[in-house]
Amino acid sequence: MYLPDHFAETRVEDLHRIVREHPLGMLVTHAASGLDANHLPFELVPERGAYGTLQAHIARANPLRKEVSDGTQVLVVFRGAHGYVSPSWYPSKHETHRSVPTWNYEVVHAHGRIRLIDDVRFVGGLVARLTHVYEAAEPRPWKLADAPREYIDEMLSNIVGIEIEVTRLAGKRKLSQNRDARDIQGIIEALRERKRDELASAVANANRMA
Repeated sequence: MYLPDHFAETRVEDLHRIVREHPLGMLVTHAASGLDANHLPFELVPERGAYGTLQAHIARANPLRKEVSDGTQVLVVFRGAHGYVSPSWYPSKHETHRSVPTWNYEVVHAHGRIRLIDDVRFVGGLVARLTHVYEAAEPRPWKLADAPREYIDEMLSNIVGIEIEVTRLAGKRKLSQNRDARDIQGIIEALRERKRDELASAVANANRMA
């Protein structure tokens, strides 16, 4: 991806944060049939490997299972906070009128090598962990034990695990770091008025660290 220096994010801890907060990744593969993309919720295991390891599962019927082999190079894209930015939010626009619309966003590209894991214990543990994380906010969190054992066993037999050893991380946080302080504050205030607090916080944090 095009990555100007002022938008580049190289801190692994920040890239991992975006992955954890926005775990639905787009897994891009290139096989004999051409380019393909699968959208999967990933678990990040940060302590495994130089840049972490990603784990997920796919349906056994997914053609991906037969189209990629262990060690195949893949790309997973994670998109963080993002949204439209109007030039009318810039104080400088009302003085010079030399401004145009843009889109602010955070994105992480995780490059790595994929491995398929056809092991019911692996997928069972992964599903249990993902469920625990995303059910935590519910008043009565659902857990695997709430369903009949034979039903869960059947469901688990229909999925296959995947693991991706991340070999390179590329991060971009295009969050108006190229604007002056007045314009940045104007963006933050406009986003908060529109209830886009996540993007407003991302803009503020990016420029605080710049």
